[in-house]
Amino acid sequence: MTHRRYALVGAGHRAQMYVDAITGRYAGDAVLVAICEPNPVRAQYYVDRVVAAGHPAPAVYGPDDLEATIRGERIDRVIICARDDLHAPLIVRATDAGADVVVEKPLTIDGPSAAAIEDAIERTGREVVITFNYRYSPRNSALRRVIQDGTIGDVTSVDFTWVLDTKHGADYFRRWHREKQHSGGLLVHKASHHFDLVNWWIRSAPRRVFASGGLRFYGAENAAARGIRNRPERGTHDGGPREDADPFELDLRDDERLKALYLDAEQHDGYVRDRDVFGEGITIEDNLALVVDYASGATLSYSLNAHAPWEGYRVAVNGTLGRAELDVVERGAVLAGEGLHPVLDPSAVHAGTAPSLRPEGERLVVQRHWEAAYEVPIESSGDGHGGGDVLLLADVFEGPGDDPLARPADWRDGVRSIAVGIAGNRSLETGLPVQVADLGIRLLVAGARGERS
Repeated sequence: MTHRRYALVGAGHRAQMYVDAITGRYAGDAVLVAICEPNPVRAQYYVDRVVAAGHPAPAVYGPDDLEATIRGERIDRVIICARDDLHAPLIVRATDAGADVVVEKPLTIDGPSAAAIEDAIERTGREVVITFNYRYSPRNSALRRVIQDGTIGDVTSVDFTWVLDTKHGADYFRRWHREKQHSGGLLVHKASHHFDLVNWWIRSAPRRVFASGGLRFYGAENAAARGIRNRPERGTHDGGPREDADPFELDLRDDERLKALYLDAEQHDGYVRDRDVFGEGITIEDNLALVVDYASGATLSYSLNAHAPWEGYRVAVNGTLGRAELDVVERGAVLAGEGLHPVLDPSAVHAGTAPSLRPEGERLVVQRHWEAAYEVPIESSGDGHGGGDVLLLADVFEGPGDDPLARPADWRDGVRSIAVGIAGNRSLETGLPVQVADLGIRLLVAGARGERS
């Protein structure tokens, strides 16, 4: 049996999903032969994980040796899990060296680098797959099916609200994502998932974007305005946890994996994973709102909040025949201690019988004009993203089959998803609406005209 030979570029937290897939379920199809990672501790973490799974140790190289690694190790495919601003140069180098690419979202963070990827693919003919796992989540697939089947007619508008809580949302303000030059901000790094969903749901391309927003909760200036001062620079302190630590502090020693990948590794590159969310140097926004016009004539209104007390999203899709509404609660509350759930009867908290006023779950409701509303069943598993990760990995490692929902994504989908965020960032800078055709990418020019590409 011929195994496809893989190299992993970037050995951070996200890489584990791919390493475990290659050494586990897809060991008959794939083999990890090389890891390109500048930090020796992080590289060794995954070498040890591969060996512990019963496979030969992959060779370790530095990112500067990517081309030599691809040629010397006869690499078929490179999996890129590096920092967002490094995606484009790594994709270009990998494809020029003769390898196909699997890349984490976002594809890249700005227009010129997206154009460079387009040129490289045209020049080399290599395949670039982007892993949009949210497409595979059963609830999102169910909404796509409702729209695709014509149940609510032609889509006229979409209202999409996403809230990140003070556990998940805050984490973007501790790590490298807090610096827009590295991540493109949440409009690119995080919301590219959301914009891809809309592009895929309504099967159209973004044409014009107007954005508003700013850094209004996190950061030193906002903290000082609320009387929050004299905070430690990081959450991990000498001498163990502090008695006065607050819920926004992250102690890397509390998570064995974070400790191994970052705290134990920072001596080699100086990367601090647990910076204070109310510290200096944050250049991304935490409150964002957009209006996006599509080539199909539909309009998207989108909002993102990164400091909510709960996490989830709400989508309403209006059509010429009716409306579909998807409500998702991924985490009902972030608690600093027990007894903090909002309840009708506070005494019930102590008895352990209190019902949550925001129960975790999902619901898809469809209502056609002049008809009663009905709920669409959603079949989920207990795996990541309701079973979506399993389906995604099958397409990545076994190859996509005949999918009537068209869930597998390539670089073109990656470009269309970041187009909204890149245009949104430009709109934030200028205060004006931005045409995606002005981002300098041929694919976007065609899509803005409503042409097939």
